Amino acid sequence: MSVSVDIRPIRPEDTYALRHQVLWPDKPLAYVKIEDDDAGHHYRAFQQEELMAVISLFVENQTARFRKFATRPDCQGQGIGSALLRHVFGEARRLGAAHIWCDARQDSAGFYARFGLRPEGETFHKGPVAYLRMAVAL
Repeated sequence: MSVSVDIRPIRPEDTYALRHQVLWPDKPLAYVKIEDDDAGHHYRAFQQEELMAVISLFVENQTARFRKFATRPDCQGQGIGSALLRHVFGEARRLGAAHIWCDARQDSAGFYARFGLRPEGETFHKGPVAYLRMAVAL
């Protein structure tokens, strides 16, 4: 599915509201902040000036990790998150990464598998939510 989205860098603090709304609405806002947010690269997807999705990328040496990937529920299934993730893969390559990984919610593993990410290790939990580490070579 080809969608037209405007993907651009964003400040870490501009990701917090959507991270909170989508990922951990039952936790305080501070829960969605990452200690190393200032060291990351943060991106947002807009359509017609409306914020649809955010993601944060952290690159160290040749390894990239994306975190706090959040797409508004009313925008899911429209290709917006896919466009943003493809962009982040490209940015990771541009920044010298040869490998990318994430801690994926288990119920989203199928989405990530479409991008070539495969589970590594055992399922683990953050509170009541089951996660898998998933990774792929770039």
